[in-house]
Amino acid sequence: MINNFAGKSMALVDIEKTQELFGSYDENLKIIENELLVSILIREDELRIIGEDKNIDRARRVLEILMKKQDDREEINSQIVSYIIALVKEEDGVGKQTYDFDDVVITTARGKVIKCKTLGQKDYINSIKQNDIVFGIGPAGTGKTYLAMAMAIKAFKNREVNRIILTRPAVEAGEKLGFLPGDLQEKVDPYLRPLYDALHDIMGIEVFQKNMEKGLIEVAPLAYMRGRTLNDSYIILDEAQNTTPEQMKMFLTRLGFGSKVIVTGDITQIDLPRGRASGLKTVMGILEGIKGVDFIYFNEKDVVRHKLVQDIIKAYERYEINKEDLNDFSE
Repeated sequence: MINNFAGKSMALVDIEKTQELFGSYDENLKIIENELLVSILIREDELRIIGEDKNIDRARRVLEILMKKQDDREEINSQIVSYIIALVKEEDGVGKQTYDFDDVVITTARGKVIKCKTLGQKDYINSIKQNDIVFGIGPAGTGKTYLAMAMAIKAFKNREVNRIILTRPAVEAGEKLGFLPGDLQEKVDPYLRPLYDALHDIMGIEVFQKNMEKGLIEVAPLAYMRGRTLNDSYIILDEAQNTTPEQMKMFLTRLGFGSKVIVTGDITQIDLPRGRASGLKTVMGILEGIKGVDFIYFNEKDVVRHKLVQDIIKAYERYEINKEDLNDFSE
């Protein structure tokens, strides 16, 4: 049936690069064809797209963006392809947008370049540059914490701050602290492990350990922040949805001169006891609109993990909406 549809051609300068763009076993090509309902063929020095006019235009736009990113030496993987397709679909009736979101944030100790992978991530990085307090709120896999850590390490290396302080609330999610072996530090370390992992990845284990020993990098549970004033520091509060309103106020008022605070969390994954308010949910209404404070909200499109993670997040969102509707009906 697709043979009855119109076809349009694109001139190809480098066929090998185009085949590389399509990915191993044409993985990326299949995503474009399946998502946009087109058939794409390479014939000598041209690429032919067959399908309905609207879908052909979308496919051409997707390929143009991906080819530009390829020319800029960006890695083209299935996640990027799916993300660009979603953005192009949103262009309908709006006009063409600019998708130069892959800004370099920092290069890791192993030489890996960390870049923004979505427009949401780019907005997040720009907000961190411009504001003293930034809240990154959204689902798992959107890079909230990792990018915040990258910006903190970058500021530390550039001597913009004297130290990095990373903290998390040690909220029990099914396992009691008292049942875990070891002293207090050993009990809270499992809660802080994701922060250590990110530091090791970006900074390198040896550099991290040296700065940790000097007290220039501190990874500690939120309770350790009470009573302190933190000057010339980059302070990151992770898993903030598990703070109480009192803890959130305590943390935010630690901000000193020359410091920057990044708060990350996912309000759909609150582990507080039933009936306890989330400090992150509460602060969203309290500080919205204050100059120097910004809220960046991520959604499933910003997820940079396996595509199934996006589908899982959408499924849970539908479940929560349906549950609320049922509760309203029962009342």
